Amino acid sequence: MKRVRGSSRVIAAVSATLLAALTLSACGSNTSSNTSQPGVINAIGAENQYANVLGQIGGKYVHVTSILNNPNTDPHTFEASTSVAEAVSNAQLIVQNGLGYDDFMNNIESASPNAARKVIVVQHVLKLPDSTPNPHLWYEPATMPAVASVMATDLAQIDPHHAKYFRARLAAFTASLGRWYAAIAAVHAHYGGTPVAVTEPVADYLLQAMGLHIVTPFVFQADIMNGVDPAPEDITLEDGFFTHHEVKVFCYNEQVVDALTSSIRDTATAAHVPVVGVYETMPEPGYTYQSWMLAEVAAIRAAIANGTSTEHLS
Repeated sequence: MKRVRGSSRVIAAVSATLLAALTLSACGSNTSSNTSQPGVINAIGAENQYANVLGQIGGKYVHVTSILNNPNTDPHTFEASTSVAEAVSNAQLIVQNGLGYDDFMNNIESASPNAARKVIVVQHVLKLPDSTPNPHLWYEPATMPAVASVMATDLAQIDPHHAKYFRARLAAFTASLGRWYAAIAAVHAHYGGTPVAVTEPVADYLLQAMGLHIVTPFVFQADIMNGVDPAPEDITLEDGFFTHHEVKVFCYNEQVVDALTSSIRDTATAAHVPVVGVYETMPEPGYTYQSWMLAEVAAIRAAIANGTSTEHLS
């Protein structure tokens, strides 16, 4: 049975003329202005983490719009506004996740076809099959370097005069990930094998990279992710990880909140298990992709080492 998830929603009107009969659902959204200066590439990141990296690679020669960028909303309840459709119609380059996470982008792109528009689908960059169960690809440490490389290549094809500029910014971005990788390695070295529980597979790729042991069965995670009521025995199992003190940290999806996940969080808190909030879209303002990922690693490490809860990144 499906549950209504999340207390806050961003539901924008869908343009009847552009997107008639389309039902679009993925993640909560706002867009920035979709206009740019002459000679500047119009680009879109469907999720703000991709938009942020796209902006880092493109620099002053790219105007980037992010569509899914509100960390205070349930990211599974998106409907496209006319401003989103307009931004897509004007875009020369789009970066989207794939794996069903942002299928609404395919619908909008189809409504405003443009043979010259380049579309980077992260799933395809990583050569992942449609059956890949966890769509939160940006938490996988190998994802963004691969995607950024394709961004730089496509930007150079659109604007060959500034290809060297894009390559230089790609090199700087890739080098800047070194601090994040070092932080991951440090957790792996000191705390590898530490048991952790999660509500859903938002940060699973990162937790696995840190060598942490995710005890929550994936069937439970998938049920929560898909808005399906988990089996009672799976809920009991999840609660038992806290009441029996079997885990050192609980990673809680800060953007998808309902009565069940709130109850599980309360159980963890009552058992003095530290809670770390993880996000599907990058908290704004003040974060880059790199600083966001570093903050998540630091929060998880603090939870394991010191029992510190960090439910909200600010």
